[in-house]
Amino acid sequence: MTSKKLGYQRISTEDQKLHLQTDALTQAGCVEIFSDTASGIKAGREGLQQVLDKLQEGDCLVVYKLDRLGRNLKHLIEIITDLQNRKIGFVSLSENLNTTTAGGMLIFNIFASIASFE
Repeated sequence: MTSKKLGYQRISTEDQKLHLQTDALTQAGCVEIFSDTASGIKAGREGLQQVLDKLQEGDCLVVYKLDRLGRNLKHLIEIITDLQNRKIGFVSLSENLNTTTAGGMLIFNIFASIASFE
């Protein structure tokens, strides 16, 4: 079985467009992209749940920007920690965060430490 990159994108309103995120995720090598049109505050996002369910060990979740994924820092850390426990990588293109690298894990752990301090 080969690993694959799956993308997740979100816009908050129908007035916004997904094309910038879609182009970036496609260029990053995502073989499938899941989408939501919902506020980041909304907990139940169907597209997010679908991609999280589809990801398998060795895969990588790719987002255009961190704020497209989590409702807040705590939620973001919960998602990425779950991915780590399942041996799934995470990449945020805009922030150049890649948890499959040592530097990316360092940055993630700094975020997690700040969140637990709060």
